Amino acid sequence: MNVLVTGAAGYIGSHAADRLLRDGHTVVAVDNLSRGHRAAVDLLEAGASAGKFAFVRADLGDRATLEAAMRAHKIEAIMHFAAFALVGESVEQPLVYYRNNVAGMVSLLEAAVSAGVPRFVFSSSCATYGQPPEEMVPIPEDCPKSPLSPYGWSKLHGEHILRDVAEGCRRTGKPFGYAALRYFNVAGADARGRLGEDHEPETHIIPVVIQAVLGLRPHVAIFGTDYPTPDGTCVRDYIHVEDLADAHVTCMNALKPGDERQYNLGIGRGYSVREIIDAVRAVTGREFKVIEQARRAGDPPRLYADARKIKAELGWSASRTDLHEIIRSAWAWYQKNPRGYRK
Repeated sequence: MNVLVTGAAGYIGSHAADRLLRDGHTVVAVDNLSRGHRAAVDLLEAGASAGKFAFVRADLGDRATLEAAMRAHKIEAIMHFAAFALVGESVEQPLVYYRNNVAGMVSLLEAAVSAGVPRFVFSSSCATYGQPPEEMVPIPEDCPKSPLSPYGWSKLHGEHILRDVAEGCRRTGKPFGYAALRYFNVAGADARGRLGEDHEPETHIIPVVIQAVLGLRPHVAIFGTDYPTPDGTCVRDYIHVEDLADAHVTCMNALKPGDERQYNLGIGRGYSVREIIDAVRAVTGREFKVIEQARRAGDPPRLYADARKIKAELGWSASRTDLHEIIRSAWAWYQKNPRGYRK
C-alpha cells in the first residue's frame, strides 16, 4: 500500500513509518521539521528499499503540496501524527495549537478528499477524556469527553471533523474510512536501537528519569505523594511505541470505505510514578536524586485504558506489557544517543 505519514520525523511517526517500510509498504513521509528530526528521516531513508520511501518537507497548511504528493504517489492511506503535543504550552498558546492541530488537519483532509484517499488513521489522545470519574477507570471508549487543555480539545475536534468528513463523503458517494486512536502514555524505542524518543523540552517521565541517570538533569521530581493509590503517586498506562505502530498498521489494514472506528491504545493497567523510578534504577543499575513536590493542578490519581474493544474487533493487543522491557528499550537507545538526535 502507498501510505502518506505526516509527522514522520517525530517520535511516534518515525516508528510507524519504519514499521510500514519493514512490512513492504511505500511511505511518503511529510514533516516541516519544526519539531521533528532530520536524522530520523535519514535513518528511515537508509533503511528503505529502493523506491519505497520519499520525503516531502511541507507544512500541513500547504494544501497544494500535500495534494500533489498524494496524487503523484497514488496514496491509498494516510497516517496523521503531525501535531503539537505539549499540554502546558497549549494552555499558554491556544491559538498556536488550534492553527496547527485543527486548521492543519482541515488542510490535510481537504487534500485527501480531493485526491480520493480512502483511508485515514488519526493520532488522537486519551487527553480527550479529561479527568474521568474514578468509577470509569479503566477508561472505555464511551467515557464522556471533557478535555482539560486546548491540546485535548484539538484532538477531540479532530475526531469530530473526521466524523463529519466521513458523513459528507458518504452523501456524495466517495469512499472514506477512518480510525481515531486514543493513545495513553507512549514509551520505549525500536528494538534495533535506531529510532528513539527526543523532545525539546522533554516532559515524558521515562526519558526524564533516564536523563537524570545520565546526569543531564539534576533530579527527578515527584509531583504529589498523597494520591489515593497504593504508593501515593499517580498511576498511568504506558504502551510501547512499537506496539503503537503495530496497532496503526492493524487499523489501516482493516479499514473499509465508510468505516468509523475509535479505539483506546494502552496495555490496560497502570504503573505509578514510584514504580517508574524504581524500574529505571533496576534497569540502569544507577542512582539519581529524587525530590518530592506538591501536586500539580489537574493530575488525576489514575488513568489507564480499557483496551478490550480493539482486541474484540481487530484482534490487537499490546505485546510488550512489562515495564522493565519498555524501559530497557528506551535505555538502550539513550546509551547510544544520550543527547537524542542532536550531536
